[in-house]
Amino acid sequence: MQALQVLSLTLLSVLAANAQTFRPGKCPQPPVQANFDAARYLGKWYEIQKLPAIFQKGECSTATYSLKSPGVVGVLNRELLYVHLRDRSTKYSSPGPYWVLSTDYKGHSVVYSCTEFLGAFHVDFAWILSREPTLSKEKLGELYNLFTSNGINIDVMTVTDQSQELCVDMPLWA
Repeated sequence: MQALQVLSLTLLSVLAANAQTFRPGKCPQPPVQANFDAARYLGKWYEIQKLPAIFQKGECSTATYSLKSPGVVGVLNRELLYVHLRDRSTKYSSPGPYWVLSTDYKGHSVVYSCTEFLGAFHVDFAWILSREPTLSKEKLGELYNLFTSNGINIDVMTVTDQSQELCVDMPLWA
């Protein structure tokens, strides 16, 4: 039992040091987009905001979804990290939960993921995505409500810099 406590405290320390958003208890179970149409979701999305994640430290982040085979959607994640383009598609290729809570397919997407540890706590991941590099404040407020009304704490959500000045070096095919 003591070894389990030490392991849990060590893991919590690592997550806290990397600004990961961990919470006590089990993962929330928010409803997902009804009648989700993967074919309409394919293509490029810009990350507008996110909860901090240990594997995601850059700016100009994009996700490009493609159909790999029937029923299998692939994602190519890109970000500008200290003036270097990083392709996360090969580094983080294991599947994980990815719940689209809401999307209109042409403008915005609200995405949530959660991983539980030892039944004692969970780590939240959340993203607001857009087909364009910006979203209006009104739309952001509406999307925040989707998270909070489902028990997802987004108090530490950060803005992703998608400014043209910074992101000009991102390849057009990203």
